[in-house]
Amino acid sequence: MYKKAVCQVCMHQCRLEPGQRGLCRARKNESGVVVCENYGRVISLALDPIEKKPLQLFYPGSLILSVGSYGCNLCCSFCQNHEISMVDSEHAQSVYISPQELAEKAQEYRAAGNIGVAFTYNEPLVGWEYVRDTARLVRESGMKTVLVTNGSASLEVLEALLPDIDAMNVDLKGFREETYHRLGGDLKTVQRFIRRAAADCHVELTTLIVPGENDSRAEMEEEAAWIASINKEIPLHVTRFFPCYRMLDREAPEVQTVYAQAEAAEQHLEHVFVGNV
Repeated sequence: MYKKAVCQVCMHQCRLEPGQRGLCRARKNESGVVVCENYGRVISLALDPIEKKPLQLFYPGSLILSVGSYGCNLCCSFCQNHEISMVDSEHAQSVYISPQELAEKAQEYRAAGNIGVAFTYNEPLVGWEYVRDTARLVRESGMKTVLVTNGSASLEVLEALLPDIDAMNVDLKGFREETYHRLGGDLKTVQRFIRRAAADCHVELTTLIVPGENDSRAEMEEEAAWIASINKEIPLHVTRFFPCYRMLDREAPEVQTVYAQAEAAEQHLEHVFVGNV
């Protein structure tokens, strides 16, 4: 008889009954072993500007083949990609693309200006094995790899990926533990992830300014000071929230509010960019 299994990928440490999926909807206990159920199951594939990831100081002006599956280990009420991040395998309309096929597709688009593959749209680390296997092949072919993540993963997962990731953007939701609790996450987990990633990888960060959630100047100054304690050269993208998903009751913040937050961050950081304004 098969037993419960504990998923070690993130802070949730889901204890799964046989056949049960984790909170991320992408990992499952099969025969007593936690497996990556969304491995190779691609929902979104597009050739995007690198600035859309967003990355401003990593091969600016280039394009990158961007791939996403389903599942996420947070439950943000303002999620902009909830159609794919909040579904499971039974409701996801996906096609299977093997690591080899995706690496070859990246090569096909090289003539169009593609520099590699970005794992994005949903939370890539709930299916980190696919990221690892694909990234290795992409880099072996001489192309670049990018990870766009919420950073809510164990350091063991990060260590397994770092040798084959060239750049990443980490979504830092705010700088209050209670904010992360509301989202089903943990600030300290993300801080550890960012600190370790920045030691060996090009890292840029994004904070979405949500009214009533993380829009105080004091919080932004604390966040920026912490980032600067790692490296004041780390770029921070300060972006504007728009109503979506389960947060349709909030108005987008005033443009000047977003610029004021960026100005607060600039007191500590060398590279601050404003988005969605």
